[in-house]
Parts: sequence; structure tokens; C-alpha cells
Amino acid sequence: MLDTPTTEEDLKTFPPFNLGRLLKTVFDPEPGERVCILIDLEDPRDIKDFAFLKDESLTIQRHAYEKFYLGLKGGVAEEFGFSGGEMFAYKRTGGSNLDLPEDCYDIEGNHLRLEDDVYKPYDLILCISTESATAPLTASAKKIGFRGATMHGMNDIILASGLAVDYNEVSKQAEKLRLGMTQSDFAEIDFEVAGDTFTLKLILNKQEAQKSHGLCLGKKPDIANLPAGEVYFVPDGAEGQFPMLYDDGTIGIMNVAEGRIQAAELLQGDQTTIDTHNAKMTRDPVTGEIGELGFGTQVLPVSGRDIQDEKVLGTVHVATGRSDHLGGHLTPDLFAESQNATHDDILFAPHKTPMINVPEVRIQKNGESIVVIQNFKAAEYLQNCLNS
Repeated sequence: MLDTPTTEEDLKTFPPFNLGRLLKTVFDPEPGERVCILIDLEDPRDIKDFAFLKDESLTIQRHAYEKFYLGLKGGVAEEFGFSGGEMFAYKRTGGSNLDLPEDCYDIEGNHLRLEDDVYKPYDLILCISTESATAPLTASAKKIGFRGATMHGMNDIILASGLAVDYNEVSKQAEKLRLGMTQSDFAEIDFEVAGDTFTLKLILNKQEAQKSHGLCLGKKPDIANLPAGEVYFVPDGAEGQFPMLYDDGTIGIMNVAEGRIQAAELLQGDQTTIDTHNAKMTRDPVTGEIGELGFGTQVLPVSGRDIQDEKVLGTVHVATGRSDHLGGHLTPDLFAESQNATHDDILFAPHKTPMINVPEVRIQKNGESIVVIQNFKAAEYLQNCLNS
């Protein structure tokens, strides 16, 4: 099992959430910078007069209002000499990292354009949404010149832990692990499920490992994906097999060759789920491309949201689809259907995939096979990296 805090008592080991501390650490902002908050809603016009607050199911958006909007208005903006503090809403995309719509609304109900009325006028954009917006906002930030942070799926546990940590320390820990894994030739993940064993090999070709560490400093346009704490690669290729748990509980075996899932086979559950997935990959083959290999670097509580849980030390995830925000080549225009241009993380962790064990993850580096994870625990090699 993961070495991770899980109780209310454990959460007390983290400092209380402090918006000012978070913004200071992540951005080191300068007086005069203009900041805003961006949320998503099924009907973005419900931002008018904060009508969405009447819907108790919109907990993510409520956190955006209570912790960020009111936090800025309650003294944080004045503390940093910020201007702005406005909130805007766009229509939910319905998929991870899909391009955002062009339209948005403000709290007066005005119909606006994201690029002209949000991206261009603001220096810092805080996006708190249902689905991840990291990829499209990263592309827009590089094009237009703003900085920002995406914090999709925000809940109480994330606020009390993943957004309360010192990101200077997170960055230092991630860098130690990055240095330990960078310039690997390939990685291999072993899986055990239903008495069978499968192995996925990811070709890395000595590339420099990257890190998601939560810092977005200086004037360089960029987007921090929070909570952070991850070492990742964009594989040059992949082959082998791995199990995948679908939302309905079906488990399929993904047959991988030439860097992408070629076909899924039913292991247990509903054959219709497998057929639907295979039909999608037939129509739009790049949806099966392996676009990321990631390792968590933090000791954090399980939050029930992948955005934090994939950052927990001992977890591993692969992702399919869009990879341009990570330095990969797969951009939305390469998909046959725009709604398929998602980046979908496939997380392996005891709480998420209890029927799938990962007995071992290895990297091949400098002619040596090195075990980095064993049964969802950081192996001795990674522990030594952290203690260096």
C-alpha cells in the first residue's frame, strides 16, 4: 500500500490553506499584475449574480468562489497589489484537456470572448474547473503571454493538503527524483490482475525527464497544474500489454504496439464497453496513442481526484491522447473528431485500481535495470534519491 496519510488527524500535519501563500509561492507575483478566476458551468450564464451557488452539487465552483474569489476580494489582492479579481465562466467541455469554447460570461451576465476579454487583459489566470483545462490554457498562454494555474476537481482534501504544501519543497523533491530517472532508455511496468501478468514497455530513448512541480515563476508564459508533484516522460514508443479499468467496472487488456493501443480485449465485465472503445480507436486511431508516463513524488492523502492522487509517491500512470502541453507532438488537429482530442490519464493506485497490482516498475539506465516501484511503494533506488 501507499505510504500516504489518509485520516483527518493526518490532514492536521498540513498547514491550513492560505491563498496568499499559494499565490506567492507559485507565481511570486509583482504589484500591478491583473488576476482573474475562470470556472466552468453547464450553462455559463449561471455565473450572473452568482446564481450557480444555488446548486449544491457544484462544489468545485463553490470552492472557486469561496476560497479564491472572496479570498482575493477579502485582502489578498490588496496584499499583493493585484488589480482585477473578476470571475468568468465558460461552458463545460465534457472531456479532459479539450479545447475551451470561445465564449464566456461575467458576473453581470455579459457575453464575452475568452481570448479578447480574459486571456489578453490578464496576467494571472486561475482556472478552477470540472475537467482539466491544462492543455488548452498552456497553448493559449504561450501564444498570448499570460501565466496561470489549473486546479480542476478541487475538493476539501485537496485544499487541506495538495494546495496547502510548500511548492518550493515539492519542486526540490521532484527534482531529486527527476535526476534519478532522467535519460533512461526505457521503462517497464508489470501488472497482475485476475491471476495473469502483463508488461508494458515504454521507449524513452534517453530523453530528459520533466517535472510538474507547481512553480510558475518569472515572466515566462506558462501554466502550473495544481496539485503538482510528478516526474513524467512523453514516450517515443510503447509495446506490450496493460490492463485498464473502465468507468463501469469492466477491465480490458490493452494491446500496445508502435506507440499506441491497437485493440482492447475483454478480461472481465461488459463486452459492449470494449467494443465501444475499439470502435472509437478504429475511427480515430490517435486516441490510443500513449502520450505520457508519470510518477508521483509527494506524500499526500488520497483525495478521490486523479489530479492529486497521481501525484502520490508510489503511484504510476500512463496517458493516452493529446500531448502537446507536455512537449509531445499530438495536437488537437491530428484527431479525426474534435471531441476526441483529450488527454486521459490512466492511474494505477490501490484505492483506484484495487484489483490491479503493480508488483514492479523498472527503468533501464546506463545499461542497468533499476527497480523504482514495488507494490505501489517507492523502491530503495527512489528512496535513496530522495535522501540525497
